[in-house]
Amino acid sequence: MDGTSMLAPIAKRLAGKVALITGGASGIGETTARLFAEHGAKVIIADIQDELGFSICQDKSTNGAISYVHCDVTSESDVQNAVNTAVSTHGKLDIMFSNAGRVAQLDANILAFDQEEYKKVFDVNVWGSMLAAKHSAKVMIPEKKGNIIFTASSVTQSQGMASHTYTASKHAVVGLTKNLCVELGQYGIRVNCISPFAVATPMLLKVLGIDKETIQEIVSTAANLKGPVLEAVDLAEAALFLASEESKYVSGLNLVVDGGFSATNIAFPEAIRKLSN
Repeated sequence: MDGTSMLAPIAKRLAGKVALITGGASGIGETTARLFAEHGAKVIIADIQDELGFSICQDKSTNGAISYVHCDVTSESDVQNAVNTAVSTHGKLDIMFSNAGRVAQLDANILAFDQEEYKKVFDVNVWGSMLAAKHSAKVMIPEKKGNIIFTASSVTQSQGMASHTYTASKHAVVGLTKNLCVELGQYGIRVNCISPFAVATPMLLKVLGIDKETIQEIVSTAANLKGPVLEAVDLAEAALFLASEESKYVSGLNLVVDGGFSATNIAFPEAIRKLSN
C-alpha cells in the first residue's frame, strides 16, 4: 500500500462555524480570516478599509467563504449592523474576533501625554472591544454558546515597550477579557485574548515608517527566542486554537505569543558584564 494513502485529510477545525473579525481587512485580521475560511468557517470581515476588504472577498482562493461589511468599531450602530449582518446572512454567530486596534505614539513620556491621542486610542482599542462583546453576546447568550476573542498586546506583560496610552488601553482589554469570562461563562460563552509581540503588520510599519525586513531584524535582535520570526500567521494560528473545540475548556486566558520575551530581564547580568569589561 502506498504510504501516502494512509494520510488523513486535514481536519476542518471550524467546519460549520460563523466568525466575525473586526479589523479583518489587513494584518493579523486578514491572515486570520483566510485561515478560518480554510478551516471551514464562514467569515465576515468588518473594517473601514473597504477596498482591501472587498478585494479579499473577490479572491478566488477564499472560495466565497469570506464576505465584507463596512464597520467603524467606535460606532455602536456599525458594530450592531456587522453582527446583524452575520446573523442574517448565515443564521448565527459562533465566533467574534475583536481584532481592530490603533497604535499610539511610541514615546513613553508622560510629559508628552496628549488627550486627543488618548481618546482616539481608547475609542478603538477599548470602546470598540466593549461594543464587539456587547453585540455578539446579545446573539450568543440565547444560544447558550459562543466564543469571543480579543487582540491585546505583549505590552501587558513587558513594561516600557510602548506609550502609556497604548499600554493602558491593552491592559484594559485583558481586564475586560477576564471580567467577561466570569459573566458570560454561565451562558457557555468562552472569552479569551491574544497578546502578540511586535509583528510586522501594515499598521505597525506605517507608524514606524520602516520596511518589513527592517522591523523583523529589530525584533529578532531583541527577541528572547532566537531563530523563528514572529509573523501574522502565528497569531492567526493562536486565534484558530482559541476559536476551535480544541480549547473548549479554555476561558479567561491571555495567550501571550512573545517567544518568552516577557519572562526575561537581562538588565542585571548585562550591568555586571559591562562593569567587568
